Amino acid sequence: MSSPANEIDATMLLCDSAQAVGGKLYILGGGWSMLAKMQPRVNMALAVKLTVPWSRANERIHLDALLITDQGAEVTQPTEEGDTPVRTEGDLELGRPPGLRHGTPLDATFVLNFEGLDIEAGGYVWELRVAGDVAARIPFQVINQGMPT
Repeated sequence: MSSPANEIDATMLLCDSAQAVGGKLYILGGGWSMLAKMQPRVNMALAVKLTVPWSRANERIHLDALLITDQGAEVTQPTEEGDTPVRTEGDLELGRPPGLRHGTPLDATFVLNFEGLDIEAGGYVWELRVAGDVAARIPFQVINQGMPT
């Protein structure tokens, strides 16, 4: 029996900015794996396309995106409540549109925006989890460029 993450195909792209409109992704500055940090805080987005099996329609699917170091430690940011992991989570539920042929997979597109991240030079990985299982990973490096060390 396959796990939910194995049943759902996830494609994730790291980008400067993106929007999901009408089932399509509109991406600016996408596909990078090295970020030249020139200001103290950085913005980035994850453009995500899920392919959900017909059998998973009308089922609530839990998603979680988490930023970790390349050594596996959670990346945190200071907040009023203390250090908080850089993550977002939510639920997705897709319905079958009228007239769709039986068995056709369903597409879901969405964008996760992260603004004002204070991350140091080093290696990082974005993980997208579906029902707790890792469905996609994007490693990237941050280098200081023009920043005082």
